Amino acid sequence: MVETEALPHVAATDLSPMLEPDRTALVVVDVQVDFAAPHGLLGRVGADLSSVPPAMERIADLIAAARARGVTIAFMRVVTRPETDSVALKTLMARKGMPGGEAICRADDGGADYYGVQPEPGDIEIEKLLFDSFHGTDFDEQLRARGIETLVMTGFSTDCCVDQTARAAFHRGYHVFVVSDATGAYEDGLHASALDILYKNCALLVRADAVAAAWA
Repeated sequence: MVETEALPHVAATDLSPMLEPDRTALVVVDVQVDFAAPHGLLGRVGADLSSVPPAMERIADLIAAARARGVTIAFMRVVTRPETDSVALKTLMARKGMPGGEAICRADDGGADYYGVQPEPGDIEIEKLLFDSFHGTDFDEQLRARGIETLVMTGFSTDCCVDQTARAAFHRGYHVFVVSDATGAYEDGLHASALDILYKNCALLVRADAVAAAWA
């Protein structure tokens, strides 16, 4: 099994020129009730949320560090309704033996609400239907309008929405950094394996304290 600590991380002393505050955005992915709260959907069905609290503490620290330096902060959220569920998604869930499993982060039951984080005026907010924060949204346009070239990825889950947003960002020409201790997954091994794959293909790995120090 891949161990997170064994993966290559950018040294704190090298980060500052890579994370220029006026060209960098901190991306907070899916820190929502259904994905992060004990009373949310994943918590209610028994998912392992043990990685969530420590990651959320570091996300909060990074949000504070970003605000102090004027770094753009972008909040992603899955927001769904029955009429927005795609046939492909519903069919996939049914074929997995999980009919109705697409009903997550609903707009009308609180599952899509932010959990433990809160955007402020001037932040970017993106509502999406699935995993990739760029698909079907104006995220790319908003970033380019602010002159953003680099994304620092945090949030949930490492193997799904963080992964797919990081890949989509790289494909669009952004420099991508994934904060290994400010992201999390719900099964043993998925977090580290996803980080390993992202490092091998499209992103650099960093730790939250190194990013905060670069913005200090």
